[in-house]
Amino acid sequence: MTIIDETAESPGPQETGRPLLEVRDLHVEFSTRDGVAKAVNGVNYSVAAGETLAVLGESGSGKSVTAQAIMGILDMPPGRIPKGEIFFRGQDMLKMSGEERRKIRGNRIAMIFQDALSSLNPVLSVGYQLGEMFRVHQGMSKKDAKAKSIELMDRVKIPAAAARVNDYPHQFSGGMRQRIMIAMALALEPDLIIADEPTTALDVTVQAQVMDLLAELQREYHMGLILITHDLGVVADVADKIAVMYAGRIVETAPVHELYKRPAHPYTKGLLDSIPRLDQKGQELYAIKGLPPNLTRIPSGCAFNPRCPQAQDVCRTDIPLLFPVTERDGGELVGRGSACHFWKETIHG
Repeated sequence: MTIIDETAESPGPQETGRPLLEVRDLHVEFSTRDGVAKAVNGVNYSVAAGETLAVLGESGSGKSVTAQAIMGILDMPPGRIPKGEIFFRGQDMLKMSGEERRKIRGNRIAMIFQDALSSLNPVLSVGYQLGEMFRVHQGMSKKDAKAKSIELMDRVKIPAAAARVNDYPHQFSGGMRQRIMIAMALALEPDLIIADEPTTALDVTVQAQVMDLLAELQREYHMGLILITHDLGVVADVADKIAVMYAGRIVETAPVHELYKRPAHPYTKGLLDSIPRLDQKGQELYAIKGLPPNLTRIPSGCAFNPRCPQAQDVCRTDIPLLFPVTERDGGELVGRGSACHFWKETIHG
């Protein structure tokens, strides 16, 4: 049986069409009192300029840890990366020195964190914090950095930016603070932005505004975007492709509309079935039974097997690789993969 190889070598550098970012067979572990927690177990994905990759999954699936490994901000120890490669523009960042990583972080790859209030310094004005990017990385004067901060605040549609540049984080609403985080990420016009749960704790109207803003800025700057979320409703209109994670592994990949239309993994199907629908008003919401596994004791075989309604004996013994998904007539569906022994029953059943 054919297996999808997402780690194949590309022929040349970025200008020949190589993705901005390639994560290859990445493993991340944490030493704990209860043993070694295997947070990421062989993740492979890539994102190109102008492309949006959505990484989905429940809390604890390894989404944010993968992003932290890419950014080089894992606490080590207790964390460590025993295996894997992270290529940015053809260079393996895991082989770079700390100084080389710092030159890329913020400058070429930026991250938007999920909790804007705790990510911003409460005792410094937002203008000072935005301006720090220009003062540190580009050597600007305080006056010029402040002017750039106002320009950025205006760009992310914060009203009366010039009047509010000296305000502190607590003086802004949750949605406005998230816009400031977006402005901070955009400050140096990076090639790639990683947005980790950028709409958490925001109401649905503000969520839509933030996502629309991200999509608009991405088109303008032609950036790659990795959008990390557990909310499938957030990514439907903005993502190009989706990678679904469970217990530190990618269990399904697909173009966004293909995944919503025909999921090929029972876990993905469960996530989609749990979304509230207007045509099911008054009905009880579906929930996947059980809980995600303890990462120090991941079940043998498919990690999802204790919760899977389709699980059979092979699922408890053999780890399913990411198989290519095909039509009934055998035609391969481009960009589709499923780490399930019985994906055919899921997508064609």
